[in-house]
Amino acid sequence: MPIRLGIDVGGTFTDLFLLNEGQETVHLVKTPSTPNNHIVGILKGFQELLTEAGITAGDIDSIVHGTSLPTNVVLEGKGGRVGLLVTENFEQVLHLARSQTPGPFNGWMAMQKPDLPCDLELTRGIPERINARGEVIQPMDESRARELIDEIARKDVESITISLLHAYVNPQHELVLRDIVGSVYPDLPVFLSSETHSEIREYERTLITVVNAYIQPRVKEYLKILQQEFESMQCSPTFHMFRSDGGLMGTDHAIAFPVYSTRSGPAGGVCGAAFESVHSGHSNVIGFDMGGTSTDISLIQEGRLNTSPGTLLGKFPIEIPAVEVHSIGAGGGSVAEISGTGTLQVGLKSANDVPGPACHGKGGTAATVTDANLVLGRLPSELIGGKILLDTKLAEEALGQLARRLELDLLETAQAVIDVANENIFGALRLAAAQKGSDLRNFALIAYGGAGPLHGNALAALGQCYPVIVPPTPGALSAFGFLCANIKHEVTSALIRPLVVAAIDDIRSRTSELVGRMENWLSDEGVAPADQNLEYSIDIQYRQKNNPITLTFQPDKIGEATIRDLMAQFETGHEQRYGFKDDVPVEIVKLRVIGTATIDQPTIPNAPSQDSGSSAVPAGEKRIYIEGEHHNVPIYDRSSLSSGNQISGPAVVTQRDSTTLIHPDHLGRIDERLNLLIETTS
Repeated sequence: MPIRLGIDVGGTFTDLFLLNEGQETVHLVKTPSTPNNHIVGILKGFQELLTEAGITAGDIDSIVHGTSLPTNVVLEGKGGRVGLLVTENFEQVLHLARSQTPGPFNGWMAMQKPDLPCDLELTRGIPERINARGEVIQPMDESRARELIDEIARKDVESITISLLHAYVNPQHELVLRDIVGSVYPDLPVFLSSETHSEIREYERTLITVVNAYIQPRVKEYLKILQQEFESMQCSPTFHMFRSDGGLMGTDHAIAFPVYSTRSGPAGGVCGAAFESVHSGHSNVIGFDMGGTSTDISLIQEGRLNTSPGTLLGKFPIEIPAVEVHSIGAGGGSVAEISGTGTLQVGLKSANDVPGPACHGKGGTAATVTDANLVLGRLPSELIGGKILLDTKLAEEALGQLARRLELDLLETAQAVIDVANENIFGALRLAAAQKGSDLRNFALIAYGGAGPLHGNALAALGQCYPVIVPPTPGALSAFGFLCANIKHEVTSALIRPLVVAAIDDIRSRTSELVGRMENWLSDEGVAPADQNLEYSIDIQYRQKNNPITLTFQPDKIGEATIRDLMAQFETGHEQRYGFKDDVPVEIVKLRVIGTATIDQPTIPNAPSQDSGSSAVPAGEKRIYIEGEHHNVPIYDRSSLSSGNQISGPAVVTQRDSTTLIHPDHLGRIDERLNLLIETTS
């Protein structure tokens, strides 16, 4: 049986989750991240994990890795020096963007334009033109193109990106330019928009191609060094990178297309949440991941992840498939402050890791959600096995400043901070469900992240979304989720046609092209043809409305009846999501093929069950403040709980990676997979 390792490098902590299926054991190490060199933190945690698990590096069969490095490279402006070739007179495409500003009409006054990953001085316009039908209306001036390429190359660029108008229909000129670059500068990497993002809208297509080239040299260097470190320890496992869409890709593709892994951490948590929720008997759940800086919310319906066609990378809209996650500024480090109108607000600022919450003793003086939980007695004095020590006195001093301004006592102030944070999160939970035309009450709530289990019970009470599911390792669910994923890729093609029978031939031929591209990708991943699984979908919208609905179809069975079915499904889906149907023509926007190759899913045996309803044995007792009253509550060690154990609230459950609070009139139960399920008893 294999030994699998998931490694999640976040902004604050690096999590390593090891699953030894042969011994049916799980090991978790959580260590502070090292932002200046992520590999240092990984190797430190790796050595600690080997010691704890009693294995050697060579015993590990597979590693799945997700990292915030690609995102940080963009946010910190530390990427490569990128040259850009565009169609002549479109040199300003990245600077014009969508000509949108945040906020009201005067939003431009306060707008801080982000630094672009490609300078205008490194951009050149190539004399050429292809129209939207793919017809060449201006042949390329190859002689002038060579001169412009030489100009850029002499400026010490690390790569060249090529994004020409309508290359998604006809990439002919992009391919010619790549050949020209390769003939003169064979060692200079070239990235084509027609290969990176073959879709309409030149700004988005250019941006994703440039961002991919911008982060590629840093990711390439990082993965090379990391694999060398593992090899030096005689560790040569199967290695995959986790993607933002919840899939896996091998090292070669991860180096060529690092932009696909920019949101891997949140996506890993959702994958882990989906795995645990389905195996606990709940296929419709809302994921609640509360960490140190923010809260990520996701919807899992019928055990499937919701994905979106794009995500935000800092201030840049990147059109890559990504697990749909709604983020708000509500984490353990969220700062509580008094607004100009005298009201309490939480989450507009974060204490981050440095200086962190006041109770961390790193110089922070602002009151945070973590400080409030500590003052209320809900947190232990040390976290992560003693790696973080909490100082209650410092937390009281920080909250005391707020208390005096609010004219409340210390405990009332701390409770107010928690209540405001919970209301903010609850609003985001309701919005996430409503945007899918769903009712929050029809979902269970899975609480994870370092702070999620502390707040999960309160949020379930607000939204009546029971049970609360707290996984066995809530603070490292992303690293576990990496091990639950499959090799996956998505290819798309723009196809603007009316949804009528006459479009069938175009749908078939374009889908056939996509299938060929997908089979090549999966073959490069080492997937045999018999193991390749393909799904087909089509994006449909009311003409020029830009609110598409994605529907599945079978290209080999498409006919007149299929068109009628797609039309009916579209109208039903549009009404469910947007609340109305329209009397305008319907058009096709995009075709999509998603390819997967199922790898063996992790095998986690069910825990032996004790007598149903047996009471857990507390490890101690403490005094906490909850729902306006003091309570002496039992403290339980999560590692000592067994399947079938029950815990009556109020109670606190502690473990190395998180702390769970069970409210009064609620009952916690350990299921056969060692999930903690919390239900109301009132």
